[in-house]
Amino acid sequence: MAVSVAPPDGPEGAQARPWHVLVYRIPSEPTRLRATVWRRLKGLGAIYLQNSVAALPANANSERALRKLRHEITEMSGTAVLMLSSVLAGESTILSVYQEARADEYEEILDRCRDFLAGLEKEYAANHFTYAELEENEVDLAKLQSWFDKIITRDEFGAPGRDTAHDSIAACSQALESYAARVYAEEPEGH
Repeated sequence: MAVSVAPPDGPEGAQARPWHVLVYRIPSEPTRLRATVWRRLKGLGAIYLQNSVAALPANANSERALRKLRHEITEMSGTAVLMLSSVLAGESTILSVYQEARADEYEEILDRCRDFLAGLEKEYAANHFTYAELEENEVDLAKLQSWFDKIITRDEFGAPGRDTAHDSIAACSQALESYAARVYAEEPEGH
Protein backbone atom coordinates (compact mmCIF):
# COMPACT_ATOMS: atom_id res chain seq x y z
CA MET A 1 0.00 0.00 0.00
CA ALA A 2 1.49 3.32 -1.09
CA VAL A 3 1.32 6.23 1.30
CA SER A 4 1.03 9.72 -0.12
CA VAL A 5 2.83 12.50 1.68
CA ALA A 6 1.75 16.09 1.10
CA PRO A 7 4.54 18.35 -0.12
CA PRO A 8 5.79 21.00 2.32
CA ASP A 9 4.34 24.46 1.96
CA GLY A 10 6.79 26.72 0.26
CA PRO A 11 7.88 27.54 -3.28
CA GLU A 12 6.37 25.17 -5.80
CA GLY A 13 8.50 22.05 -6.11
CA ALA A 14 10.93 23.16 -3.41
CA GLN A 15 12.18 20.62 -0.90
CA ALA A 16 11.67 21.36 2.77
CA ARG A 17 14.89 22.52 4.35
CA PRO A 18 15.97 20.56 7.41
CA TRP A 19 16.30 22.40 10.72
CA HIS A 20 18.09 21.61 13.94
CA VAL A 21 15.63 21.98 16.78
CA LEU A 22 16.74 22.25 20.40
CA VAL A 23 14.07 21.55 23.02
CA TYR A 24 15.29 22.26 26.53
CA ARG A 25 14.30 22.78 30.13
CA ILE A 26 16.39 24.67 32.65
CA PRO A 27 15.82 24.93 36.39
CA SER A 28 14.01 28.17 37.24
CA GLU A 29 16.69 29.17 39.75
CA PRO A 30 19.15 30.73 39.38
CA THR A 31 17.65 32.85 36.59
CA ARG A 32 21.10 33.61 35.15
CA LEU A 33 21.12 30.09 33.65
CA ARG A 34 18.10 30.90 31.48
CA ALA A 35 19.67 34.18 30.46
CA THR A 36 22.91 32.41 29.54
CA VAL A 37 21.12 29.96 27.25
CA TRP A 38 19.02 32.72 25.70
CA ARG A 39 22.13 34.83 24.96
CA ARG A 40 23.94 31.83 23.50
CA LEU A 41 21.02 30.99 21.20
CA LYS A 42 20.68 34.64 20.16
CA GLY A 43 24.40 34.72 19.42
CA LEU A 44 24.00 31.69 17.17
CA GLY A 45 21.14 33.37 15.33
CA ALA A 46 18.57 30.81 16.46
CA ILE A 47 14.87 31.57 16.37
CA TYR A 48 12.37 30.51 18.98
CA LEU A 49 9.47 28.40 17.79
CA GLN A 50 8.00 28.68 21.30
CA ASN A 51 9.36 28.85 24.85
CA SER A 52 12.43 26.64 25.20
CA VAL A 53 12.24 25.43 21.58
CA ALA A 54 14.81 27.01 19.28
CA ALA A 55 15.71 26.28 15.67
CA LEU A 56 18.54 26.86 13.23
CA PRO A 57 18.91 25.80 9.60
CA ALA A 58 20.61 22.41 9.60
CA ASN A 59 24.31 22.48 8.78
CA ALA A 60 27.51 21.23 10.39
CA ASN A 61 28.15 24.51 12.25
CA SER A 62 24.70 24.74 13.79
CA GLU A 63 24.79 21.08 14.79
CA ARG A 64 28.15 21.48 16.48
CA ALA A 65 27.08 24.65 18.31
CA LEU A 66 23.75 23.20 19.45
CA ARG A 67 25.36 19.93 20.59
CA LYS A 68 27.76 21.97 22.69
CA LEU A 69 24.91 24.05 24.11
CA ARG A 70 22.90 20.89 24.83
CA HIS A 71 25.87 19.58 26.82
CA GLU A 72 26.11 22.86 28.75
CA ILE A 73 22.39 22.76 29.54
CA THR A 74 22.67 19.24 30.96
CA GLU A 75 25.59 20.42 33.09
CA MET A 76 23.25 23.11 34.48
CA SER A 77 20.99 20.28 35.73
CA GLY A 78 18.68 20.91 32.81
CA THR A 79 17.46 18.64 30.05
CA ALA A 80 17.84 19.10 26.33
CA VAL A 81 17.07 17.20 23.16
CA LEU A 82 18.54 18.12 19.80
CA MET A 83 16.58 16.99 16.75
CA LEU A 84 16.94 17.15 13.01
CA SER A 85 13.54 18.10 11.66
CA SER A 86 11.76 18.81 8.39
CA VAL A 87 8.82 21.17 8.47
CA LEU A 88 5.70 19.45 7.22
CA ALA A 89 3.51 22.56 7.40
CA GLY A 90 4.36 26.16 8.21
CA GLU A 91 7.79 26.37 6.64
CA SER A 92 7.05 29.80 5.19
CA THR A 93 6.34 31.01 8.73
CA ILE A 94 9.65 29.69 10.05
CA LEU A 95 11.55 31.16 7.12
CA SER A 96 9.81 34.48 7.64
CA VAL A 97 10.75 34.58 11.34
CA TYR A 98 14.33 33.59 10.51
CA GLN A 99 14.57 36.26 7.79
CA GLU A 100 13.11 38.88 10.09
CA ALA A 101 15.75 38.06 12.72
CA ARG A 102 18.53 38.54 10.16
CA ALA A 103 16.96 41.76 8.86
CA ASP A 104 16.87 43.06 12.46
CA GLU A 105 20.57 42.25 12.80
CA TYR A 106 21.34 44.12 9.58
CA GLU A 107 19.37 47.08 10.92
CA GLU A 108 21.52 46.99 14.07
CA ILE A 109 24.60 47.08 11.84
CA LEU A 110 23.21 50.17 10.10
CA ASP A 111 22.60 51.83 13.49
CA ARG A 112 26.15 51.08 14.59
CA CYS A 113 27.52 52.40 11.29
CA ARG A 114 25.61 55.65 11.77
CA ASP A 115 27.10 55.91 15.26
CA PHE A 116 30.58 55.19 13.90
CA LEU A 117 30.28 57.90 11.23
CA ALA A 118 28.86 60.36 13.76
CA GLY A 119 31.85 59.66 16.01
CA LEU A 120 34.25 60.47 13.18
CA GLU A 121 32.32 63.69 12.47
CA LYS A 122 32.79 64.69 16.11
CA GLU A 123 36.54 64.20 15.75
CA TYR A 124 36.55 66.45 12.67
CA ALA A 125 34.45 69.08 14.46
CA ALA A 126 36.81 69.01 17.45
CA ASN A 127 39.85 69.05 15.14
CA HIS A 128 41.03 65.93 17.00
CA PHE A 129 43.37 63.91 14.76
CA THR A 130 45.51 61.58 16.86
CA TYR A 131 46.97 58.13 16.39
CA ALA A 132 45.24 56.97 19.58
CA GLU A 133 41.84 58.01 18.21
CA LEU A 134 42.66 56.40 14.86
CA GLU A 135 43.57 53.13 16.57
CA GLU A 136 40.38 53.18 18.63
CA ASN A 137 38.29 53.70 15.50
CA GLU A 138 40.15 50.91 13.68
CA VAL A 139 39.28 48.55 16.52
CA ASP A 140 35.63 49.65 16.42
CA LEU A 141 35.44 49.11 12.66
CA ALA A 142 37.09 45.69 12.95
CA LYS A 143 34.46 44.67 15.54
CA LEU A 144 31.69 45.94 13.28
CA GLN A 145 33.10 44.03 10.30
CA SER A 146 33.48 40.86 12.38
CA TRP A 147 29.87 41.10 13.57
CA PHE A 148 28.69 41.66 9.99
CA ASP A 149 30.67 38.60 8.85
CA LYS A 150 28.95 36.48 11.53
CA ILE A 151 25.54 37.63 10.36
CA ILE A 152 26.39 36.86 6.73
CA THR A 153 27.53 33.38 7.73
CA ARG A 154 24.14 32.57 9.23
CA ASP A 155 22.14 34.46 6.61
CA GLU A 156 21.56 31.37 4.51
CA PHE A 157 18.53 32.78 2.72
CA GLY A 158 19.66 36.30 1.77
CA ALA A 159 17.65 38.43 4.19
CA PRO A 160 16.60 41.98 3.30
CA GLY A 161 19.11 44.60 4.36
CA ARG A 162 22.24 42.62 3.58
CA ASP A 163 23.41 44.81 0.68
CA THR A 164 22.57 48.02 2.51
CA ALA A 165 24.53 46.88 5.57
CA HIS A 166 27.46 45.89 3.32
CA ASP A 167 27.42 49.34 1.70
CA SER A 168 27.27 51.00 5.10
CA ILE A 169 30.30 49.05 6.33
CA ALA A 170 32.14 50.09 3.15
CA ALA A 171 31.21 53.74 3.81
CA CYS A 172 32.62 53.43 7.34
CA SER A 173 35.82 51.95 5.98
CA GLN A 174 36.18 54.77 3.45
CA ALA A 175 35.47 57.39 6.12
CA LEU A 176 38.12 55.84 8.36
CA GLU A 177 40.64 55.94 5.49
CA SER A 178 39.93 59.65 5.05
CA TYR A 179 40.31 60.20 8.79
CA ALA A 180 43.60 58.28 8.77
CA ALA A 181 44.90 60.45 5.94
CA ARG A 182 44.07 63.52 8.01
CA VAL A 183 45.85 62.05 11.06
CA TYR A 184 48.94 61.42 8.92
CA ALA A 185 48.78 64.95 7.51
CA GLU A 186 48.66 66.39 11.03
CA GLU A 187 51.73 64.37 12.08
CA PRO A 188 54.52 66.72 13.18
CA GLU A 189 57.56 66.93 10.88
CA GLY A 190 60.52 64.73 11.83
CA HIS A 191 58.41 61.87 13.25
